[in-house]
Amino acid sequence: MKDDGKPTPGSGLQEAPHYLGHRERARERFMRAGEAGLQDYELLELVLHIVVPRRDTKGMAKEMLARFGSFSAVLSAPPSRLEEISGLGDISITNLKVIQAAAQRFARDRLDREQPVLNSWSALMDYIKAQMAYETIEQFRILFLDKKNKLIADEVQQRGTVDHTPVYPREVIKRTLELSATALILVHNHPSGDPQPSAADIQMTRAIIEVSRPLGITVHDHIVIGRHGHVSMKAQKLL
Repeated sequence: MKDDGKPTPGSGLQEAPHYLGHRERARERFMRAGEAGLQDYELLELVLHIVVPRRDTKGMAKEMLARFGSFSAVLSAPPSRLEEISGLGDISITNLKVIQAAAQRFARDRLDREQPVLNSWSALMDYIKAQMAYETIEQFRILFLDKKNKLIADEVQQRGTVDHTPVYPREVIKRTLELSATALILVHNHPSGDPQPSAADIQMTRAIIEVSRPLGITVHDHIVIGRHGHVSMKAQKLL
């Protein structure tokens, strides 16, 4: 052993990996400042500390953000894309998807089923963004509400392609009657990232409203979600 405390060759001692001190400082900063005090790559680096415990993850975090575009997009990336990142194997990819699922469950649980959904609009937006904003195929989701606008069920009705989801108004009404729901909030995503409703989206929404109205079923809104935000058809006066 040299006087400076570093192991000499052949001493039988191994120097601790250089990134361990960095990890400890990152954890301390997180505990002191919280999530808001960290940049995206720093928070992702902390997540990667958990799923890839034996390597330096700073470079990996920056590579993933550059490739996928945002923290949320990294967690939402399909396993086939995550496999392209050097250092991520089956177990670490599964762990990332578990963390994503935990974030989605947290957002869902913020929706108080004892309160009208319309009174918790920001929590609703957080939830559906977490569920759908970074999906790579279109999906059509319905929130079924009772006469007091409390949530009865939240279901994905259809999954489609990168730019189309087939929706059948009579199937929507059939499921609404099965659940004894009296109001609906329709939601679907645009994988392109642009949440502006298409002409087909508007036409489909109006067809559902036309079938719903004689049965006393209210369609409160149709929300289109994309990576770059969301659009309420009601707010745009498209309903």
